[in-house]
Amino acid sequence: MSCYLRHLDPVLRKAGIALNSENRQQVDQAVHRVVEVHYKDCPGTWKEVKRRIAEDESSFVLRLKEEMAKG
Repeated sequence: MSCYLRHLDPVLRKAGIALNSENRQQVDQAVHRVVEVHYKDCPGTWKEVKRRIAEDESSFVLRLKEEMAKG
């Protein structure tokens, strides 16, 4: 699970998210919803995350904040 999260620390900080063992799965699920990739498809998710961040990081950060707020 969440093999890519360690690479997202700067983006997570911009979203105001402090990754820890308690919220790791919630963050992982939120990222999957943002990029619209089936949950637990780590390689596919990471590929789409990189593409979206390169395309528009601020939009990705905003969407991630929104998904995290939903819980």
